[in-house]
Amino acid sequence: MGVEERRQQLIGVALELFSQRSPDDVSIDEIASAAGISRPLVYHYFPGKLSLYEAALKRASEELAARFVEPQEGPLATRLLRVMRRYFDFVEEHGPGFSALMRGGPAVGSTATNALIDSVRQAAYVQILSHLKVDNPPARLELVIRSWISLAESTALIWLDGRRIPRAELEAQLVHDFAALAAVSAAYDEEMGALLRRMLKEEPADGPFSDLAGRLISLAS
Repeated sequence: MGVEERRQQLIGVALELFSQRSPDDVSIDEIASAAGISRPLVYHYFPGKLSLYEAALKRASEELAARFVEPQEGPLATRLLRVMRRYFDFVEEHGPGFSALMRGGPAVGSTATNALIDSVRQAAYVQILSHLKVDNPPARLELVIRSWISLAESTALIWLDGRRIPRAELEAQLVHDFAALAAVSAAYDEEMGALLRRMLKEEPADGPFSDLAGRLISLAS
């Protein structure tokens, strides 16, 4: 097995183990055993557990960022719901690894880890902008999108701690949260108001945004 092929194998093995347990609880010996090689050979490819952890985080961050890629077809809310389902697929598949990625894990505070987390957030931000067909976002729109991305992160992390709310409900709720954040911002800014009207105009009567409107009307009646 070539050097790069072996490195990729070790990264894959480490990521799988980190997805099952906290990276702090996974030893180099376990990684070596799972990869079918000796401990010294692991150190031949990676100088230490931290470097292997960062490499695994890089692969995880790239996979997570790819979950936000969605064809620009159909109503926005339906697209967002598909993205949230893929996002929570990743969260569920990589539980401890996802927590480690978002919280920094053993490399908390490191420049490399912070850059990886920021790259995921930026990828999500760029994707949302592209779906809204906005090239130069005003400050309020940037605030709405970045706040929503942070909300999705915190919601997923809280959900992992006990999973006390049905996953499907949270996926739909996050789509509703995006509309709610946009609506509040629109109440203060005409540019955001125009964007919100354009979003809602394209939504079907049975779509997620219409469902939110129905729920709010029911509460107010």
